[in-house]
Amino acid sequence: MSASSAFNDEKGGSSSVGEPEYGHDPASGGIFSSDYKRHDDLKEMLDSNKDSLKLEAMKRIVAMIARGKNASDLFPAVVKNVACKNIEVKKLVYVYLVRYAEEQQDLALLSISTFQRGLKDPNQLIRASALRVLSSIRVTIIVPIMMLAIKEAASDMSPYVRKTAAHAIPKLYSLDPEQKDQLIEVIEKLLADKTTLVAGSVVMAFEEVCPERIELIHKNYRKLCNLLIDVEEWGQVVIINMLTRYARTQFLNPNMNESFLEEGSDKTFYGSDEDSDEEEEDKDKKAEAPMVKRKPYVMDPDHRLLLRNTKPLLQSRNAAVVMAVAQLYFHLAPKAEIGVIAKALVRLLRSHSEVQYVVLQNVATMSIKRRGMFEPYLKSFYIRSTDPTQIKILKLEVLTNLANETNISTILREFQTYIKSMDKDFVAATIQAIGRCATNIGEVRDTCLNGLVQLLSNRDELVVAESVVVIKKLLQMQPEKHSDIIKHMAKLTDNIQVPMARASILWLIGEYCEHVPKIAPDVLRKMAKSFTNEEDIVKLQIINLAAKLYLTNSKQTKLLTQYVLNLAKYDQNYDIRDRARFIRQLIVPTEKSGALSKYAKKLFLAIKPAPVLESPFKDRDHFQLGSLSHLLNAKAGGYQELPDWPEAAPDPCVRNVEVPEWTKCSSREKRKEKKVDKPFYSDSDGESGPTESADSESDSASGSESGSGLEESGSGSESEESEEGSESEEEEEQKDKKKKKKIELKKPVQESESEQSSEEEVRKHERKNKQRKSVSESESDDEEESESESSQSESEDSESEAEVKKKKKAAETKPPPKPVKKECKKEKKEMSLLDLDDFEPTPSPQATPLNSFLSSSLVNDLEGLSLSDAVLSPATISPCSALKSYELLHRITGEGLCVEYCFSRQPFPPDANMVSVQMQFTNNATSDTKNLHMEDVKLQSGMRVNEFTEIKLLPAGETASAVMGIDFCDSTQAANFQLCTHRRKFFVSIQPPVGELMRPVFLTENEFKKEQGQLMGMNEISEKLTLDVKCRNEHAIVQRVITAANLSRVPCGSDKECRFGGRTVTSGSLVLATVSSREDGAAQLTVNCEKMVIGTMLVKDILLALTQ
Repeated sequence: MSASSAFNDEKGGSSSVGEPEYGHDPASGGIFSSDYKRHDDLKEMLDSNKDSLKLEAMKRIVAMIARGKNASDLFPAVVKNVACKNIEVKKLVYVYLVRYAEEQQDLALLSISTFQRGLKDPNQLIRASALRVLSSIRVTIIVPIMMLAIKEAASDMSPYVRKTAAHAIPKLYSLDPEQKDQLIEVIEKLLADKTTLVAGSVVMAFEEVCPERIELIHKNYRKLCNLLIDVEEWGQVVIINMLTRYARTQFLNPNMNESFLEEGSDKTFYGSDEDSDEEEEDKDKKAEAPMVKRKPYVMDPDHRLLLRNTKPLLQSRNAAVVMAVAQLYFHLAPKAEIGVIAKALVRLLRSHSEVQYVVLQNVATMSIKRRGMFEPYLKSFYIRSTDPTQIKILKLEVLTNLANETNISTILREFQTYIKSMDKDFVAATIQAIGRCATNIGEVRDTCLNGLVQLLSNRDELVVAESVVVIKKLLQMQPEKHSDIIKHMAKLTDNIQVPMARASILWLIGEYCEHVPKIAPDVLRKMAKSFTNEEDIVKLQIINLAAKLYLTNSKQTKLLTQYVLNLAKYDQNYDIRDRARFIRQLIVPTEKSGALSKYAKKLFLAIKPAPVLESPFKDRDHFQLGSLSHLLNAKAGGYQELPDWPEAAPDPCVRNVEVPEWTKCSSREKRKEKKVDKPFYSDSDGESGPTESADSESDSASGSESGSGLEESGSGSESEESEEGSESEEEEEQKDKKKKKKIELKKPVQESESEQSSEEEVRKHERKNKQRKSVSESESDDEEESESESSQSESEDSESEAEVKKKKKAAETKPPPKPVKKECKKEKKEMSLLDLDDFEPTPSPQATPLNSFLSSSLVNDLEGLSLSDAVLSPATISPCSALKSYELLHRITGEGLCVEYCFSRQPFPPDANMVSVQMQFTNNATSDTKNLHMEDVKLQSGMRVNEFTEIKLLPAGETASAVMGIDFCDSTQAANFQLCTHRRKFFVSIQPPVGELMRPVFLTENEFKKEQGQLMGMNEISEKLTLDVKCRNEHAIVQRVITAANLSRVPCGSDKECRFGGRTVTSGSLVLATVSSREDGAAQLTVNCEKMVIGTMLVKDILLALTQ
């Protein structure tokens, strides 16, 4: 105990975990005290023979780590105790090792045999901790050991260890992507696990390693849906997001027939539920002719199962779970059922401001398409004075989206209050919102305009300036009615100093100068006086005003125009000089001027279309709601696109699972016998609910088909609900007698006799099984998961029962009875879930044997299934899999060493001005390659290189990766260097495409236009092109441009225009690109960039991407 007492004396007798650290504050004199020996005392305690001292030392070390202190120098002393027999000490040692194993890899490798022994420890926590430490050692040499450990842990009795194995899979995959195929086998095995503890973790591993292998989910789909409610919260989020993507590939769009109902009228789309239902019925009658051709939609029972099992999670305490369910309903549910998510999302608005921000971003997107959903909760989006600015602006966005004729007066009254706020950004956003309401709802346009005009007398210049910009847009709709307002705004030129507002006023006066013929020349006179002191944007509008007045009123303004043009001719800005020369040639015809001067009036005084004020969230719905990409409105790393709905429903029998006989026990078997006799045609038992869309209910032309669909979906949902309600044995027997009586009325006597005999045989077979099971139960590995297994197998039984009922019903209705009965009995014998053949219009007789093969158990799948490489050739998901790879060193030139590189488009942490280059080294030689490093770097002036870490050893046949940073100084000059091994040196060079010299930047539509306006003239390059046939839609254009250049998407009001923004990596110069397309494939590409060379090269690259 001497070491312990010495330690306590040194710390002032206190052994509290929360005590302060000494020796860090220079003023305290602690630097010169003996506190530096503190770690020595801990080392003594760890070297002690007494477990109590070791435990005390480990508690203090873990407490240090929890407080953020560095305890890495204790690693050798701690790692020695990994073999300690005391369980408590061992647990804490493993907690420490998980934290520092990655930093102290060499020391951790020395103890690897101890970790391997820990994998066999009888304590599940030790086994899991050993695997966690092993997977934290990021050294490629131990990849085979890690793989073996993960495979063993995946078969462990403890679900906690299996969960840890699932967590280790992504770690191993990131260390060595070549292990993908083996890891997929482990994932497939863990996906079949029936415990809730494992489900979330293995789906996370599936999403990280092989999200494209959707066929692994088929057999486990129903199980995941049923387990979802009991999985931990973060597991629920992962599973729901994965099932959203799965459902989009496997089920039909529940709103597929809505397009016939939604054409033309906003009222049916946004009105109240009752009104919309009535109007939809009226439209249904009109749309009956085209609808007869389409088959009515019937929801797949598995689709319904997903919706029903996720709905209770809307009441979860975790905001992420609620958001995940909300996006699932928005992307997958029929239109009539989406409304349930509104209340849950409104509840989240009472949470922290961070949660509110994310939720409001998603509500803003939803409210554009589904306005009626949030209308009852309008008051929940009213703004509080305590809200942060970004939340105020998002609430404004939602209120503007929800505005219609009925509630606009309430919303405008709210807006009037907001204008008095002290938050200037919020006030500006409110004025813009008023403008949007005025353009969308014609009835209140004059009211809004008058309100905005009153704001022109406001004392705050920013309020006035924003009002002027919005009034300008509104006046473009009906200028002839509002000449008074134009006169009033002309007077404001003396007071308003904000450049954008002055430019807007001048544009208005010039555009509608015939409405104010006396005032316009006077405004030009005043502007000519102050021309030299104005901002560039105002000068350009003064020149425009002069040109328009010269064309309409040359007597009064001829001299003024010449004066203004002379001033502009010698301006410092070359845009203004160019504009002056161009306009002089156009409006003052000379002998040299061309034919264009005849059309000067048409050019300057053409009628301009009124601007469309649209929501910035209009084009965000192509990103999955709730994702980071949706939040940023740019594709984030690792984002997976939400698949489009399939045209035809894929085969539903792929989700049928054969129930092995050894999983059944006699009590379930008896229950099954009773339930099989249940008549299929009793509609009262089925769940009708809103399973189908309005089309299948209202369409009278195909009533019989939709009726059968209703029965089927009802039975499907009933079978899946049967697991939740467990009735007593007596009630079941009473019900059973009633059902048997009904069946005797319907079925012939012979059939009932044969069934009774078959039931007796099954009971005999069952007793044998029960005896076998009771003998082998002591050896069973499933003690810890018996509850979840029983509930799962019950659900599988209940599903198979429902399917058997369907086959029986089909057997009664089809004319040739004998073969069908045989098939029924045969499939009953196999105890497998049957196909949903009733959904198919023409079932093929050959389908049965194929489906029985497909629905074999997992063991048979792994042993006997041989799929060709052509079918399953999964692309290795590495950070640069979607990016283009370039060859740095060919394996022949490199004597067996092959080197490839790609631009990962990720930030390079050591230096933000460097481009991150990911390199992959493959040793194809028969001998090992050692000491891979860089030498003799030759660069152009200004360029810099951050070399990759030396690779000590690359064994034969192995692959290694490294990351280096290069500052190309915004040029496409190559970086030359020597790649050296222990034997040879190779001269190599890396030359970047111009698209990789930039990084994405987020801009709003207004910011984009403002920046584009400043990058005109020589900084703007335009090219006309004809789009490739496959590149005629917006999505394809965006994909190709972003592949060619590392830019981000910028919101745009027009469907025919795509905008992109970015900055060069080194200098941060702005790069703007616009692609404007027409229906015939003709398009125009415009690039605005401060660096003209980069702009020119970028135009060539994007042109190539769009036309090939």
